Amino acid sequence: MAKNKTEQKQQYMICALLDDLVPEDHLVRKLDRYVDWSFIYDICDPLYSNRGTNRVDPV
Repeated sequence: MAKNKTEQKQQYMICALLDDLVPEDHLVRKLDRYVDWSFIYDICDPLYSNRGTNRVDPV
């Protein structure tokens, strides 16, 4: 059975890099230039299991 136009939904896939979405003068970029975020790994390590899928990089 065919759906009418109001019932049809289109799905779009948008491919964009996070770097493309954050402006050059954004506070996050400024912080990233001056802060060494590697300490986050030690803080987050106990929150992840050694089993299962790979974890998401917190930095």
